[in-house]
Amino acid sequence: MSTPKRLVIGMTGATGAVYGLRLLEVLRGLEDWETHLVVSSAGALNIRHELNMKRSEIHALANVAHDINDVGASIASGAFKTEGMIIAPCSMKTLAAVAHGFSDNLLSRAADVTLKERRRLVVVPRETPLNLAHIRNMAAVTEMGGIVFPPLPAFYGAAKTLAELIDESVGRMLGLVGIETAGLYTPWEGLKL
Repeated sequence: MSTPKRLVIGMTGATGAVYGLRLLEVLRGLEDWETHLVVSSAGALNIRHELNMKRSEIHALANVAHDINDVGASIASGAFKTEGMIIAPCSMKTLAAVAHGFSDNLLSRAADVTLKERRRLVVVPRETPLNLAHIRNMAAVTEMGGIVFPPLPAFYGAAKTLAELIDESVGRMLGLVGIETAGLYTPWEGLKL
Protein backbone atom coordinates (compact mmCIF):
# COMPACT_ATOMS: atom_id res chain seq x y z
CA MET A 1 0.00 0.00 0.00
CA SER A 2 1.40 3.38 -1.00
CA THR A 3 1.70 6.34 1.35
CA PRO A 4 -0.99 8.94 0.64
CA LYS A 5 -0.03 12.42 -0.45
CA ARG A 6 -0.51 14.84 2.41
CA LEU A 7 -1.79 18.40 2.39
CA VAL A 8 -1.93 20.68 5.43
CA ILE A 9 -4.96 22.96 5.71
CA GLY A 10 -4.97 25.93 8.08
CA MET A 11 -8.08 27.90 8.99
CA THR A 12 -7.83 31.21 10.85
CA GLY A 13 -10.13 33.97 12.04
CA ALA A 14 -10.52 35.88 8.78
CA THR A 15 -13.87 35.82 7.06
CA GLY A 16 -14.27 33.13 4.41
CA ALA A 17 -14.40 29.92 6.47
CA VAL A 18 -16.35 28.43 3.59
CA TYR A 19 -13.10 28.20 1.60
CA GLY A 20 -11.49 25.94 4.20
CA LEU A 21 -14.68 23.90 4.49
CA ARG A 22 -14.92 23.41 0.74
CA LEU A 23 -11.22 22.47 0.48
CA LEU A 24 -11.77 19.74 3.07
CA GLU A 25 -14.92 18.49 1.36
CA VAL A 26 -13.23 18.24 -2.04
CA LEU A 27 -10.08 16.61 -0.66
CA ARG A 28 -12.15 14.08 1.31
CA GLY A 29 -13.49 12.83 -2.01
CA LEU A 30 -10.04 12.29 -3.54
CA GLU A 31 -8.31 8.96 -3.14
CA ASP A 32 -4.66 8.93 -2.12
CA TRP A 33 -4.85 12.30 -0.32
CA GLU A 34 -4.56 12.81 3.43
CA THR A 35 -5.49 16.12 5.05
CA HIS A 36 -3.93 17.56 8.19
CA LEU A 37 -6.01 20.40 9.66
CA VAL A 38 -5.08 23.15 12.10
CA VAL A 39 -7.74 25.64 13.20
CA SER A 40 -6.90 28.72 15.26
CA SER A 41 -9.12 29.84 18.15
CA ALA A 42 -10.41 32.77 16.10
CA GLY A 43 -10.88 30.37 13.20
CA ALA A 44 -13.14 28.20 15.35
CA LEU A 45 -15.19 31.27 16.30
CA ASN A 46 -15.51 32.21 12.67
CA ILE A 47 -16.51 28.66 11.68
CA ARG A 48 -19.26 28.84 14.30
CA HIS A 49 -20.43 32.27 13.14
CA GLU A 50 -20.23 31.83 9.35
CA LEU A 51 -20.94 28.12 8.95
CA ASN A 52 -22.90 27.34 12.12
CA MET A 53 -20.50 24.44 12.72
CA LYS A 54 -18.58 23.32 15.78
CA ARG A 55 -14.82 22.84 15.72
CA SER A 56 -15.39 19.09 16.09
CA GLU A 57 -17.54 19.06 12.95
CA ILE A 58 -14.86 20.73 10.84
CA HIS A 59 -12.21 18.45 12.41
CA ALA A 60 -14.26 15.43 11.35
CA LEU A 61 -13.76 16.38 7.69
CA ALA A 62 -9.97 16.05 7.94
CA ASN A 63 -8.01 12.84 8.12
CA VAL A 64 -5.98 14.28 11.00
CA ALA A 65 -6.86 17.33 13.11
CA HIS A 66 -4.09 18.92 15.16
CA ASP A 67 -4.34 21.23 18.16
CA ILE A 68 -2.85 24.63 17.35
CA ASN A 69 -0.70 24.48 20.51
CA ASP A 70 0.79 21.06 19.72
CA VAL A 71 4.12 22.23 18.36
CA GLY A 72 5.38 18.65 18.65
CA ALA A 73 2.88 17.41 16.03
CA SER A 74 4.06 15.64 12.89
CA ILE A 75 3.47 18.67 10.64
CA ALA A 76 5.89 20.76 12.76
CA SER A 77 8.81 18.85 11.22
CA GLY A 78 10.23 18.99 7.72
CA ALA A 79 10.91 15.26 7.98
CA PHE A 80 7.14 14.73 7.74
CA LYS A 81 6.57 14.76 3.98
CA THR A 82 3.69 16.84 2.66
CA GLU A 83 2.83 18.25 -0.74
CA GLY A 84 2.30 21.67 0.80
CA MET A 85 -0.10 23.81 2.79
CA ILE A 86 -3.08 26.04 2.14
CA ILE A 87 -4.20 28.56 4.76
CA ALA A 88 -7.80 29.42 3.93
CA PRO A 89 -8.89 31.80 5.17
CA CYS A 90 -5.70 33.52 6.30
CA SER A 91 -6.02 36.35 8.81
CA MET A 92 -3.64 39.30 8.73
CA LYS A 93 -2.27 38.10 12.09
CA THR A 94 -1.37 34.71 10.62
CA LEU A 95 -0.01 36.33 7.47
CA ALA A 96 2.27 38.49 9.66
CA ALA A 97 3.41 35.43 11.64
CA VAL A 98 4.28 33.59 8.42
CA ALA A 99 5.95 36.63 6.85
CA HIS A 100 8.19 37.10 9.90
CA GLY A 101 8.82 33.45 10.80
CA PHE A 102 7.24 33.65 14.25
CA SER A 103 6.37 29.93 14.48
CA ASP A 104 4.54 30.74 17.72
CA ASN A 105 1.93 28.01 17.22
CA LEU A 106 1.48 24.90 15.10
CA LEU A 107 -0.21 26.72 12.24
CA SER A 108 2.56 29.28 11.73
CA ARG A 109 5.21 26.60 12.41
CA ALA A 110 3.71 24.33 9.73
CA ALA A 111 3.77 27.25 7.29
CA ASP A 112 7.41 27.95 8.21
CA VAL A 113 8.27 24.28 7.64
CA THR A 114 6.49 24.36 4.28
CA LEU A 115 8.58 27.35 3.18
CA LYS A 116 11.89 26.07 4.52
CA GLU A 117 11.40 22.71 2.81
CA ARG A 118 10.59 24.55 -0.45
CA ARG A 119 7.10 23.08 -0.59
CA ARG A 120 4.09 24.95 -1.94
CA LEU A 121 2.44 27.36 0.50
CA VAL A 122 -0.77 29.11 -0.53
CA VAL A 123 -2.17 31.81 1.74
CA VAL A 124 -5.71 33.03 1.13
CA PRO A 125 -5.94 36.45 2.78
CA ARG A 126 -9.38 37.87 3.48
CA GLU A 127 -9.08 41.56 4.27
CA THR A 128 -10.03 44.74 2.47
CA PRO A 129 -8.89 47.41 2.07
CA LEU A 130 -5.24 46.58 2.61
CA ASN A 131 -2.85 48.72 4.61
CA LEU A 132 0.88 48.93 3.96
CA ALA A 133 1.72 46.32 6.62
CA HIS A 134 -0.60 43.81 4.90
CA ILE A 135 0.96 44.52 1.50
CA ARG A 136 4.50 44.23 2.86
CA ASN A 137 3.69 40.96 4.60
CA MET A 138 2.22 39.59 1.35
CA ALA A 139 5.38 40.68 -0.45
CA ALA A 140 7.56 38.96 2.18
CA VAL A 141 5.63 35.67 1.85
CA THR A 142 5.90 35.91 -1.94
CA GLU A 143 9.65 36.58 -1.76
CA MET A 144 10.03 33.44 0.38
CA GLY A 145 8.30 31.34 -2.27
CA GLY A 146 4.74 31.37 -0.97
CA ILE A 147 1.74 32.19 -3.11
CA VAL A 148 -0.71 34.89 -2.02
CA PHE A 149 -4.13 34.01 -3.40
CA PRO A 150 -6.88 36.49 -2.53
CA PRO A 151 -10.11 34.66 -3.45
CA LEU A 152 -11.32 37.20 -5.96
CA PRO A 153 -14.23 36.05 -8.11
CA ALA A 154 -13.55 35.46 -11.80
CA PHE A 155 -16.69 36.56 -13.59
CA TYR A 156 -15.57 35.29 -17.00
CA GLY A 157 -16.69 31.79 -16.01
CA ALA A 158 -20.29 33.02 -15.90
CA ALA A 159 -20.93 31.49 -12.48
CA LYS A 160 -24.58 31.62 -11.57
CA THR A 161 -24.33 30.91 -7.84
CA LEU A 162 -22.15 31.79 -4.88
CA ALA A 163 -21.24 28.08 -4.60
CA GLU A 164 -19.87 28.16 -8.16
CA LEU A 165 -17.73 31.21 -7.34
CA ILE A 166 -16.39 29.47 -4.23
CA ASP A 167 -15.62 26.31 -6.21
CA GLU A 168 -13.77 28.35 -8.83
CA SER A 169 -11.44 29.74 -6.16
CA VAL A 170 -11.05 26.37 -4.42
CA GLY A 171 -10.27 24.65 -7.72
CA ARG A 172 -7.59 27.22 -8.48
CA MET A 173 -6.11 26.91 -4.95
CA LEU A 174 -5.87 23.14 -5.32
CA GLY A 175 -4.34 23.51 -8.77
CA LEU A 176 -1.56 25.58 -7.21
CA VAL A 177 -0.52 22.58 -5.08
CA GLY A 178 -0.80 20.15 -7.99
CA ILE A 179 -4.30 18.80 -7.43
CA GLU A 180 -6.44 18.86 -10.54
CA THR A 181 -10.13 18.82 -9.70
CA ALA A 182 -12.18 18.50 -12.85
CA GLY A 183 -15.57 20.09 -12.63
CA LEU A 184 -14.90 22.69 -9.95
CA TYR A 185 -14.39 25.39 -12.54
CA THR A 186 -13.70 25.93 -16.21
CA PRO A 187 -10.19 27.29 -16.87
CA TRP A 188 -9.94 30.30 -19.16
CA GLU A 189 -9.21 29.24 -22.72
CA GLY A 190 -9.57 32.60 -24.46
CA LEU A 191 -12.50 34.45 -25.94
CA LYS A 192 -14.71 32.50 -28.31
CA LEU A 193 -15.92 35.12 -30.77
